[in-house]
Amino acid sequence: MEQATRRRARSSRAVLAVVTAAALGVAGCDAVGGDSPAPSGSGAGKSPSPKPTPVWDTSPESVAAVGDSITRGFDACAVLTDCPEVSWATGDSEQVDSLAVRLLGRAGAAERSWNYAATGARMADLPGQMARAVERGPELVAVMAGANDACRATTSAMTPVADFRSDFEDALRTLREALPKTQVYVASVPDLKRLWSQGRTNELGKQVWKLGICPSMLGDADALDAAATLRRETVQNRVEDYNKVLEEVCAQDRRCRFDGGAVYAYRFGTGQLSRWDWFHPSVDGQAELAEIAYRTVTAKRP
Repeated sequence: MEQATRRRARSSRAVLAVVTAAALGVAGCDAVGGDSPAPSGSGAGKSPSPKPTPVWDTSPESVAAVGDSITRGFDACAVLTDCPEVSWATGDSEQVDSLAVRLLGRAGAAERSWNYAATGARMADLPGQMARAVERGPELVAVMAGANDACRATTSAMTPVADFRSDFEDALRTLREALPKTQVYVASVPDLKRLWSQGRTNELGKQVWKLGICPSMLGDADALDAAATLRRETVQNRVEDYNKVLEEVCAQDRRCRFDGGAVYAYRFGTGQLSRWDWFHPSVDGQAELAEIAYRTVTAKRP
């Protein structure tokens, strides 16, 4: 009897040991603490990740503009004359509401926007303009250049695409070496062939064209023979090549935004063309350019 009782006691202790070990094992799998790793996917022990600071600021506090006659408002107010007050980039005209005015307000634009564009400028001039802009320390630089590289006396005189690329890269390098965080808005080169097709309906405009405005596209404006057609197509193809360069080079800089070809695609009508030369943007055309720029600069992208 006593022996049977001892056997039952040993059996009870064995069962208790197994149950205790099992309980501790389960607790060990579920518990997190000390050096024990957290269960996969539990999120335990992790602090919330901070939201990354956006690379692109949709509200820059100063603007500089570089480029050519379009950014100078050429022929928008009077014949063969700059009119920077209606510039799409930095003008103060209430009819335009320039990019600077939309971003900074009218008083802010007067104090913190600068226009270094020059009528007749080509891409080769952009590094020098950019160097001047850098001195102001702008938070945004607006770029529109390339039309004069295609608007030459002959198609053979147009800027080679490789040179165009090199000059644009030099301009951005000039900016980046001094101001690594400044943002850049790049407008595409307008559709020069469309400007020709719209302006050729105006006799006064065609007379002004003869003074030397974009002869590679506008020369012999009424000629529709094979040679004239080929000449215009050659200019058009070069403009498209330039826009591809602008897009590619800009894409390599995370603080650069290309307009996606919006200016090139915009269907300028006679209402958006200068009543003096029927080629450069009118005041209304400048307002359209300002809208495209503002839309691109303030777009929220991932």
